[in-house]
Amino acid sequence: MVLEPDDPAPEISAPNQDGDTVGPDWTGVSVVYFYPKDDTRGCTVEANEFQAELDTYREAGVTVYGVSLDGVDSHAAFADDQSLAFDLLADPEADVAEAFDVEMDRGVTARTTFVVVNGTVQAVYEGVDPSGHARNVLADLVETGVVTLD
Repeated sequence: MVLEPDDPAPEISAPNQDGDTVGPDWTGVSVVYFYPKDDTRGCTVEANEFQAELDTYREAGVTVYGVSLDGVDSHAAFADDQSLAFDLLADPEADVAEAFDVEMDRGVTARTTFVVVNGTVQAVYEGVDPSGHARNVLADLVETGVVTLD
């Protein structure tokens, strides 16, 4: 069963597309979105939309992480091809996905997004439609008062 609001965020670390180990300390607000596979249509749409909203996320103090079961090299090529400026966490052993209890099928994760605020899961989005998702999450953060935009 996927993590739910009020659950503690798991203590995880994973390499990003540059091969650097990233271990979110969960201070502040983070959006962690799981996606099935690099360079696929829906995943490219979702990544590009998070990139398009990235300045607004950062201005609001929100860190964005994308996670899939792809490896570092795949993430590096995907981030380079799409000009992504946020961390893509490589999870080929599914350690991060399992820590968040994300559903997996045929070697890919279900499209699931978590909002983590100061170490606690604040919101969970399952069965995500990649089109418009980044903007919807941002709107929800503002509407619920988690962040404010000037």
